[in-house]
This record gives sequence, structure tokens and C-alpha cells, in this order.
Amino acid sequence: MNDTAIIDATIAFVKKELEHAEGGHDWFHTLRVYNTTQLIAKYEDVDIMVVKLSALLHDIADSKFHKGDESIGPKMAREFLLLQNVDSTIIEHVSKIIENMSFKNSFGLNTSFSSKEMLVVQDADRLDAIGAIGIARCFNYGGFKNRPLYNPEIKPNLNMTKAEYKAAKAPTVNHFYEKLLLLKDQMNTKTGKKLALERHQFMEDYLKQFYKEWKGEV
Repeated sequence: MNDTAIIDATIAFVKKELEHAEGGHDWFHTLRVYNTTQLIAKYEDVDIMVVKLSALLHDIADSKFHKGDESIGPKMAREFLLLQNVDSTIIEHVSKIIENMSFKNSFGLNTSFSSKEMLVVQDADRLDAIGAIGIARCFNYGGFKNRPLYNPEIKPNLNMTKAEYKAAKAPTVNHFYEKLLLLKDQMNTKTGKKLALERHQFMEDYLKQFYKEWKGEV
């Protein structure tokens, strides 16, 4: 099977698996990440096949929808790629990217794995978590979990452990401070950093307007 056929088969597989996914982590999220990785990869010396497959499979089984189990996604990706007769080196690389790229792995942990390909996919995924779409996804997930929009008495926790982050049930606005507003300074690539600036500013402006309306100010 050639590379084009493998990508086509992967797209079909991911579409099917995410058919009933929560709106912020559905096929369209994957597609946006896939498209953005290709934009970033134009300016990076990377294995484009690894980048494409990692982008397509990165959320095939997000742990937050599987009782926190972080092993399911890499396992599903590995099993699927084996069936497509993908080279074992590529399968291992893609699996490692899926295992290590998540924001939650940044909490006081020094991952033993990194690659140029992972940094590209990670930037694309983080870009989809900020800006206008990032805001929409944030509130969509908050609604999915039946969380309050905002509670001024519950302050953001800026010193969370990974376990605390995964178990968090705080109001949705807190997530801006606990993750979204931090991502601009965690971008890896030159293109990622550039794209993040405008999206970050959009979130800052949104929050100013949010608090203004919350307080009933003119």
C-alpha cells in the first residue's frame, strides 16, 4: 500500500471512530490539526508521513473520554497501522508521539521522548486549543461536563499536578488560566509561535469582554 492509500485509509478509520465524539474532539478537530501540521511542516525538516499519521491518529482515543487511560490511543493507533503494513519504525514513532504530545504531560514531567515531528503535531494541536475555535471548544467541553461557566469564588489552580489536572472540575473560565493562556509560550516552531500570537490576543480580548458583561458594566 502506498503512502496516499495509507493516508486515505487512516482518514476513513478516524472518521468512523470519532463519529459520535464530543464536538471539541471530533473528526473536524483532527482535520484542523492535520491541515495545520502540513502548514507548519513546510518550514521544518521532518518526515511528513510520520507527521500526517500522528496528526490523524493523535485523538483516536483521548484519555479524558476513556476514564483517564492513556494507553488506549497509542494501542489503537499501533494496531491500525500494523493492519496497513506500515513500516515498524514509523509505527513506533507515531505511537511515541501520541503518548507524549499532550499538554497534561507538561506538569512537572520531563518526557524521555521528543522529535521534530512531535513538535510540529504538538504545535498544531495546541493552536486548535486557542483563539476563536479554542474558546468554542473550551465552552463546548465545559457544557459536555456540565461545568459552570464561571465562579469568581473558585480561583484557577496554577500549580496543579498532572493527576489534579486530569481530575479537575473547575468552572470553564478557569481553564483559560490553567492551560489556554499558557500555550503561546509553549509553542515549539517558528510558524507555531507566529500563529499563536494573534489567537492568544483574541482570548485576552474575549476575557476582558466576558468580565465586563459578567459585572454588568457599560
